[in-house]
Amino acid sequence: MDMHDRPTGGEHSKLASLARLIREVDSAPDMETALRVVVERTRVLMAVDACSIYFTEHERRRHVVVATAGLAPTVVGQVQFGFGKGLIGRVAESALPINLEHVPEAPHQEFVRQSGSGPFHGFLGVPITHRGEVLGVLVVRQRVVRRFDDADTAILTTLAVQLGGAIAYARASGDLCGLCRPDGAERGWIEGLPGAPGIAMGTGVVVFSSTDLAAVPNRKPEDPRMEEQHLRQAVTRVQEEIRQLSADLDGTLSAADRALFDAYALILDSPEIVEATVARIHQENWAPGALRQTIEGYTRHFDAMEDPYLRERGADIRGLGNRILAHLRGGSGTTGDDPSSIILIGHQLNAIDLGLAPRDRVRGLISAEGSSLSHLSILARALGIPAVVGIGRIPLEHLDGQEVVVDGNRGWVYPRPNPTLRQEIERLIREEWGLESDLKTLRDLPAKTLDGMEVFLHTNVGLIADVPLMMAVGSAGIGLFRSELLFMRYDRFPSEQEQMKVYRQMLEAVAPLPVNLRTLDVGGDKPLPYLPLVERNPMLGWRGIRLTLDHPELFLTQLRAALCANVGLGNLRLLLPMVNGVAEVEETLTLIDQAHHQLLEEGIASSRPPVGLMIEVPSAVYQAEELARRVDFFSVGTNDLAQYLLAIDRGNLHVSQRLDPLHPAVLRALWHVVDASRQAGKPVAVCGEMAGDPAGALLLLGLGFRHLSVSAAVLPRVKWAIRSVDFSHMASLARQALTLEKPEAIRRLLEQTLKDAGLDRLGGAVSENGKTVREARAATGTQRYPGSTAKKEQRGHD
Repeated sequence: MDMHDRPTGGEHSKLASLARLIREVDSAPDMETALRVVVERTRVLMAVDACSIYFTEHERRRHVVVATAGLAPTVVGQVQFGFGKGLIGRVAESALPINLEHVPEAPHQEFVRQSGSGPFHGFLGVPITHRGEVLGVLVVRQRVVRRFDDADTAILTTLAVQLGGAIAYARASGDLCGLCRPDGAERGWIEGLPGAPGIAMGTGVVVFSSTDLAAVPNRKPEDPRMEEQHLRQAVTRVQEEIRQLSADLDGTLSAADRALFDAYALILDSPEIVEATVARIHQENWAPGALRQTIEGYTRHFDAMEDPYLRERGADIRGLGNRILAHLRGGSGTTGDDPSSIILIGHQLNAIDLGLAPRDRVRGLISAEGSSLSHLSILARALGIPAVVGIGRIPLEHLDGQEVVVDGNRGWVYPRPNPTLRQEIERLIREEWGLESDLKTLRDLPAKTLDGMEVFLHTNVGLIADVPLMMAVGSAGIGLFRSELLFMRYDRFPSEQEQMKVYRQMLEAVAPLPVNLRTLDVGGDKPLPYLPLVERNPMLGWRGIRLTLDHPELFLTQLRAALCANVGLGNLRLLLPMVNGVAEVEETLTLIDQAHHQLLEEGIASSRPPVGLMIEVPSAVYQAEELARRVDFFSVGTNDLAQYLLAIDRGNLHVSQRLDPLHPAVLRALWHVVDASRQAGKPVAVCGEMAGDPAGALLLLGLGFRHLSVSAAVLPRVKWAIRSVDFSHMASLARQALTLEKPEAIRRLLEQTLKDAGLDRLGGAVSENGKTVREARAATGTQRYPGSTAKKEQRGHD
């Protein structure tokens, strides 16, 4: 940092005051107090004449003052601007800060008239947003001419970010009632990601960690040997805790699902955790600080990954680190006296938190972090507990002790439901139980339309622990086996024998059903810890098939291991990732043939498996005819394909909400791939969230896809949808969708199709006051893809 860029003494003081202000807002008992703290403290901190907060009312299309310091108290609830009107409307509409040293007279007259105050000249307003939605505007005003500097803008923006999550919670819980208008604000919901399907209601119990690993400072140890002893004792206690939890779950979870706890125990036994921490202790850091350094180093590679499935492995390690730290510091991390029906809540809930809770009383789960690929979600699905994850910066402590509804079908949370909503939730829970019972009857039935067209439903897996649930729902096989997870378990490239053992286990577990093993898909955005890569644009970098072709020795090892594992079984199919054209396919096929011939020469009776490729790069779409002549099948990765077609990074929160698999360009690309496959007589599948949504699956069926690969949790719902329609009708639907020019029009068409087919139950929409939640969202202009998964799981992996 240049010396001129360092904060001055005054700036340091402002930053300290800002930190104190944020803490005060966090600890405020209610929304009204929090707003008052913001305007009063901000007015002093920024030395302005007035500070005000406007809330945005989408139904009434207006922005209204809800808190102020420096203006007459009577302006609260009275001063308001319509959408697009005045400076407030401009800030909200642009969703950008507006900084004026001298406000022109025209846009200022309405404010002066409504507020009854004298003129102000200096103006700085920033939008208050949450998940891309404008919730209000935070404004400071100066009576004299003043140009606010970048530091002022940064302070106000920081406060607006802090307010965004708090206002979103307050709106959902009903705490905005009376702040905006006499008749109160309508209760709403908090939006996250579906973790495990189902609807549940209970009392919120927030799991508080006794300490925060990330906040532990470095400190010189008084006695390194004693610190080492404390560390080893804490690790031993966590290992005993894990063994006890695994034993307690015997009979509730399958042996494969309980293998997760064995994996935790192996991690704790590994030198990467314990011995590395001991070494840091003897390098003059106390045990908690040394543990933090070890866990940070261990998880850094995972956290940097765009792939959420692999990123969640870092969360698992961090969760173990927090358990060790809790024992180091003497905390148990358990909840106190628990109610009879619990909604377990935490910033980063993990499998151990779930295991420590009274399982007979846990009705639902809410985690601020996480994804549908986290181990928490996997276990929640295995246990049949509805879960919502990834709800973001919401003050979870306000949910503690409150009645909470979890809608795991859509990824929505309803705090403090009113009597009408509670009654409706109870009805929906009964209906959900009936639906799950009905879905279980489909296990052994084919996914066949009313007019006889059969669709083969496969599942996406990454762990052997996924197999029991996959088999329980009647999957037709593994449509996507993510082999890269195996490579992440090592601090080096796994040997041929190590790989073969894992592949054999997976192939045997589902035989004779097929297993599509995707070859190593790392590099760029998913670097291996022992193969660090630094690239300007990793999404377009050294990844997937490019990396393995550049390292044929690694590729041949994996191919030999896979072919050896398949001996005597014959259910292996190879799937090639990120292929962009004919040259890469031909080079890959040569290496597959080489591995096959090597094994035959060594006396191993291997067979050459079918070879397919992922269609996820636009160039592969436009060479689909040529590619189809060289491989045995296609599998379309809709998430990556949409990302590259639309030039939208699905991991970028600023733009990911624009990533829409129903974009006409995406549908036309899918149609092109189906047509090329049909002409070549080769099967084509889809894996990704679009296939896992009932409405999306029906559209894909109409486009011509006969193989869909989805998560085991949603497979029964997709099967139900397919068995409820005529293929001829879906083909007509697809033809109509291909003529439409906007995603919204396609979405409305699918919504109507679900309704006409009597498939509303599959959406799991919660009703309030006679209106479905989807209708309530429509009133505010925030439509979602039917079934919720396509727009909420953009970061999921194809």
